Amino acid sequence: MTEVVVEYLGALQAEQGASRNTLAAYRSDLLDFTEFLRRHRCALASLAPDDLVAYLAGLRKRGLRPSSVARRMSAVRGLYRHLLRGGALDRDPTEHLEPSRRGRSLPRALSREAATALVEASDTTEPRGVRDRAILELLYATGMRASECLDLRVEDLNLQAGYVVCTGKGKKQRLVPVGAEASTWVTRYLREVRPLHTRRRDSGRLFVNPRGGRLSRQSLWVVVRRAATRAGLRARVSPHVLRHSFASHLLEGGADLRSVQAMLGHADIATTQIYTHLPTSALTRMYRRFHPRA
Repeated sequence: MTEVVVEYLGALQAEQGASRNTLAAYRSDLLDFTEFLRRHRCALASLAPDDLVAYLAGLRKRGLRPSSVARRMSAVRGLYRHLLRGGALDRDPTEHLEPSRRGRSLPRALSREAATALVEASDTTEPRGVRDRAILELLYATGMRASECLDLRVEDLNLQAGYVVCTGKGKKQRLVPVGAEASTWVTRYLREVRPLHTRRRDSGRLFVNPRGGRLSRQSLWVVVRRAATRAGLRARVSPHVLRHSFASHLLEGGADLRSVQAMLGHADIATTQIYTHLPTSALTRMYRRFHPRA
């Protein structure tokens, strides 16, 4: 069973360019599924639809969110379809199972004032602070995912032309504009700080740790949380909150949805449309001005 899962994950990576995070999530989901099969003495090839219904019920009983249940079923479906395509099975027990509905949660965005306080919070009198300021400015300026920021290479930047090349999900690349403020801080980081960390080793990444290696995901979270603390923000802030803030503030300022979709790297505009459900300050002002009962 483990070999089957490993083979499927390898196919996901090779054929669809699945990211490390996606592969790790699917691996965890499928190990949970195989444990269910073991406990209930079910064979992968002879699984009945009723067994899948029992598995789903068990996930909900354990208190998993609808989005987590949907992702697990997506992993199981993908595994069975992979086995079916390869000729290892002659039927797919998930074929007639209705997809789990994902809960639609609104993204949390910072106000413009809070976002400004966050990105400007680092102590730029020391090298680490200059690096952190460059990271925060770039995240807010481009709306990049955390993984995209960490995977950036120096050659992905063209600050003179004012853009950065992001490599997103499925290895798809896109050009995202970079504003003057972010360009200024990234340029200072490249000139003053990065050379200090790459004397002995240079991983080629834009943002590196003191040993010249790729900055870890955990380190990026620390950068954001440290800045949030310095800025006096009480709410839990993550790199993804800056991505949400980027999109929300662009739309609030009058940007069209298609442009924001392109900059975020969303394959489906429906994913971007969730930001139109946010009660922006501009929308609130308009409502208060024109609604007769406001």
